Amino acid sequence: MTEPTTGRDRLRELLDAVLADEDGGEGTALAAMAERAYSSPFHFSRRLSRDTGESPVALRRRVLLERAAWQIRQGSSVTDAAFAAGYRSVEGFIRAFGRAFGHPPGATTSGSGTWLPAPNGIHFHPPIHLWIESPPQERPAMDVVSLQVHHDIADTGRLIEAASGLSEEAYRRVHAPGWTVLTWDGPEESIAAVLDHLVWAKEVWCASVDGTDFPERGGDGLEELAERHRVIGPHWVATVEGIGRRGAWGDRLVDALCDPPESFVLGSVVAHVLTYAAHRRQLVRHMLRAEGVEVDHGDPIEWLQDRYGGTS
Repeated sequence: MTEPTTGRDRLRELLDAVLADEDGGEGTALAAMAERAYSSPFHFSRRLSRDTGESPVALRRRVLLERAAWQIRQGSSVTDAAFAAGYRSVEGFIRAFGRAFGHPPGATTSGSGTWLPAPNGIHFHPPIHLWIESPPQERPAMDVVSLQVHHDIADTGRLIEAASGLSEEAYRRVHAPGWTVLTWDGPEESIAAVLDHLVWAKEVWCASVDGTDFPERGGDGLEELAERHRVIGPHWVATVEGIGRRGAWGDRLVDALCDPPESFVLGSVVAHVLTYAAHRRQLVRHMLRAEGVEVDHGDPIEWLQDRYGGTS
């Protein structure tokens, strides 16, 4: 998997330096860790201790013990786990393991936990990764559906902004003759058409959920489209959050705006909008690139990293 490049993640670099494999005794020398992080031992230790609440040596020792517990649970011998964790003797490993977990490594079973108490939520995650468990009060206040809904609105706004530098000819140029996303929506052959459908879909579904009249379709000029998006974006977010707050994902909406009226499960409506919005946003990106406009990937990982300062 290729990681998104959105700037340096200094904490990750420090953790990489702490956990890099190295032969030696129990734990890794602080000087060696600092050298890998291109820092002095003093500054390295101070920075990591400040950011994690745990000294580099203590963090490394704990995470490697967690890895050893996982390896033993997977069938590794105690001896192999001991040396993989950097211990020179099996006896020293057994003593350290027992103090940390409250039982000897030989008593580790498939049901045994492998995480130890940590002041920073940093734990070993198999097979070779870390898991950084955020305190509940610091976690982004959103579930996966909310994340997708917020990202869709933000990303659509960015695409409308990216298109604002185009000439009218380029904005309406046909890039995909006859292209349709959904047959009942008609062709979406240009940047203008796809962006208009991105906004229009939410206007229609909000009206259906609200029980209001079929909305009038506004213009697709960039200024008017940006204003329509500015209005419907928060409305759509509030609509989805209201469904979630009521636990109404399984409720049915009888949509009288359809001819004849149709019944839709609310959860499927939200999934429908998110599915085709994601497709349309990528379609716009292809068209913008064809017009020479540089755009990002539209990746929610990168968006969340930008929004929360690289901590996602």
